[in-house]
Amino acid sequence: MDNEIKTWLYDILQSVNEIDSYYADKPRIYEEFLIDIKTKRAIERDLEIIGEAVNRILKKDHSFKINNAKQIVATRNRIIHGYDTVSDDLIWSIVINHIPKLKVEISDLLRL
Repeated sequence: MDNEIKTWLYDILQSVNEIDSYYADKPRIYEEFLIDIKTKRAIERDLEIIGEAVNRILKKDHSFKINNAKQIVATRNRIIHGYDTVSDDLIWSIVINHIPKLKVEISDLLRL
């Protein structure tokens, strides 16, 4: 695997692990997420990094397979450019439904 792609995959995994770390000592409760502005912003930043890393991978190798790659990049773009259209529901859904799957996928790609 190309070294740059491998680096970007590790960046994705690091951001996923950071998101997990925000809930290492507490349950994932939506109502608590809603009032925790620091965690919301930190998660948004991690999603931006994930999206940018996926975008770079796709630019380097159009055939590289990451599930939902286009949606990941689109989410990054929406957070950055359409910040006023990003809902808490969307971010929470990503954290609960997509981040765990992405973690497995990226770990498999890196063979961890």
